[in-house]
Amino acid sequence: MMSAKNRIVDAYESILISEGERAATMDAVAARAEVSKGGLLYHFKDKNALADGLIERLLEYAAEDCELMRSSGEGASRYYVRSSAFYLNDDSSQGAPIDRTFIAVLSLGQEAQPKAREAMRRIHADWYEIILEEVGNPVTASAILLMGDGLYYNAAMAGGGVDSEGMPVVDGLRDSAPGSASIMSPDGLEDLLALVDRIKGGA
Repeated sequence: MMSAKNRIVDAYESILISEGERAATMDAVAARAEVSKGGLLYHFKDKNALADGLIERLLEYAAEDCELMRSSGEGASRYYVRSSAFYLNDDSSQGAPIDRTFIAVLSLGQEAQPKAREAMRRIHADWYEIILEEVGNPVTASAILLMGDGLYYNAAMAGGGVDSEGMPVVDGLRDSAPGSASIMSPDGLEDLLALVDRIKGGA
């Protein structure tokens, strides 16, 4: 049986996804979780504590996801792009657990919740490092990461997906010639644009 604490975090997550942060009041979360207000306050003293609990859940899911990336038989890059395409409906009954929690954390006010912003930064940095280990090229790793981000955004906004026919593009990125410029530098941006041109030329 799921613990009351997990039911509360589930309820908070569900309201954030379906109705937004303003609707995720302590009373609404208690009602959705089917616990008393006192029961809610026993586990989470305020909304900041609720947000911390959700962020902690996301970091746990992300750590598991990183292990799956490293051990994936198809390689980290293909795993990342494929898993970036998902479908999440309004009541959050579809999508992997990390997808639901990721979207819920994204809905938190990033300025009001600096821990959420830091968690997102850490997760993206970990994904980048794993992809970089595979491809050995910072520009290529950044391009693959951004490709996944784009697929994730598309899926989160309107539902989306990627089939096996989309994977050769990832293979081409992964196997492209090595480079050394950081994507955060002007030279790195130019390298990424040149890589985009090569991808377009192979379409």
